[in-house]
Amino acid sequence: MGYAKEIDVLNQYITDIKGDINVSFEFFPPKNEKMETLLWESIHRLKVLKPKFVSVTYGANSGERDRTHSIVKGIKQQTGLEAAPHLTGIDATVEELKQIARDYWHSGIRRIVALRGDEPKGYAKKPFYASDLVALLREVADFDISVAAYPEVHPEAKSAQSDLINLKRKIDAGANHVITQFFFDVESYLRFRDRCASIGIEAEIVPGILPVTNFKQLQKMAAITNVKIPSWLGKMYEGLDNDQTTRNLVAASVAMDMVRVLSREGVKDFHFYTLNRSELTFAICHTLGIRPSL
Repeated sequence: MGYAKEIDVLNQYITDIKGDINVSFEFFPPKNEKMETLLWESIHRLKVLKPKFVSVTYGANSGERDRTHSIVKGIKQQTGLEAAPHLTGIDATVEELKQIARDYWHSGIRRIVALRGDEPKGYAKKPFYASDLVALLREVADFDISVAAYPEVHPEAKSAQSDLINLKRKIDAGANHVITQFFFDVESYLRFRDRCASIGIEAEIVPGILPVTNFKQLQKMAAITNVKIPSWLGKMYEGLDNDQTTRNLVAASVAMDMVRVLSREGVKDFHFYTLNRSELTFAICHTLGIRPSL
């Protein structure tokens, strides 16, 4: 009976949303043929949900950049979706970055996620920040530019205030949208959004949602990204190390609840970190009222 009541409550939460949300999805370049098959299956499965855009990550080396470039073009050509490559200034010169941007523009790519990128150990080049990259892209063409934000503060930031000032610098350089790092404490996102507004950041702060199917992997990711894992979340995954099905159900429930709360707080756009899998993201979006458009 208790479980049935919980389902009834969850269903009521979901009907409150009424499908009045927009979504976007993030993928990463596959490293082998099997992963590439999974990626394209996921893209084709999720495309019917008509996302605002899909983004493709990339690492700081030319091989991954080329894979990102190829996948982004392929998504655009095969699905017609707006595809946004991640671009960093870490491993390329200013002239190379301009050429990459021109190539994207000539390929019909109009949106880019501009990032500083992770500096490798021993990195000795002059820092090229995301704000520098945004300004460079603005010089090349009229791109729709997204940048990253960290509700719980970037791990390298000197302070929360300096992190916020850095985000303002990216917006002032010409960025249109902000996508957050994943988080689980909804209050931290809401406080961050208020702080952004208080210093004149008018761009929408799009929350990044990560459905957690592997809690041990999450702990590793969170340690690197300075994301706090609430104690209640850890308890939900206790005893499920060998139970993928239940972990998926928990992941969907947590993600739906976060979207429900954020939607009530006026958030209309959500960015899902898919980890190249479609089942969970599709189920969450479907349950939240986003229906396939064939």
